[in-house]
Amino acid sequence: MTDDLPDLPAAADLRASDADRERVSEQLRDALAEGRLDMEEFEERLDATYKARTYGELAPITRDLPGAGAVAPPTVSLVKRSSGDVDWPERIVGGEGSSTWGVAVMSGVERKGSWTVPKRFDCLAFWGGVELDLRDAYFAEREVVINCVAVMGGVDIIVPPGVEVVVRGVGIMGGFDFTEDGVPGDPGAPRVVVTGFAFWGGVGVTRKLPKAERQRLKEERRKERLERREARRELHASHRDHAHEMREAHRDAMEQVREAMRSERERRRKREH
Repeated sequence: MTDDLPDLPAAADLRASDADRERVSEQLRDALAEGRLDMEEFEERLDATYKARTYGELAPITRDLPGAGAVAPPTVSLVKRSSGDVDWPERIVGGEGSSTWGVAVMSGVERKGSWTVPKRFDCLAFWGGVELDLRDAYFAEREVVINCVAVMGGVDIIVPPGVEVVVRGVGIMGGFDFTEDGVPGDPGAPRVVVTGFAFWGGVGVTRKLPKAERQRLKEERRKERLERREARRELHASHRDHAHEMREAHRDAMEQVREAMRSERERRRKREH
């Protein structure tokens, strides 16, 4: 049976995509912001990132940084899946996470892209806003806790379809959004538990498709519109061709009638003479 399988390259030799390089660059930017890298190290590693062609070349760049599992080579599978499927076990990478807290005091903080959500993430929004986008995120554990404190501020959490959300927060002259609470998740998908309290503030949870999936669906709809437009053009062209053929046939028939009438008049004149 194994003789029938195609030769597969080693995982480290697989070609990395632009999205993989962007994930590494995002991780480097986080490390620079957190003081783990100085500017010279950041520039050297960023240059190496955009020159990397394989996963084997990308892996050493972030090996000593938190959340390095996010750039591990993917498992090669011979089973074809639709582009909308999510391999949740590959999104649960272990480790400590890219960052464990976020504070917005009269300012804004956001975590998005391919960051790694830790087992517990604490965030504070005081006269400010915090946005946590988990659509392209990896998870340190299958169940993660996001503890939110919103005081005259707001925390917005964006989760992708398939992720289970449990909301256990308390609002005091503020509110927690329980809309997504209790929605069943996909088998093997992470569970996000949202806790904390909101005082004259709010904590919201929304579910959106990842940008890549939205772009794919948008492209599919665009192709469908083009195909329908082309089909209508072909149908109209077919109708025009048919109408043209009918007119040509009508002209030919009328010409034959006129020719027959001329022949009949000619015969009558000959007969009279």
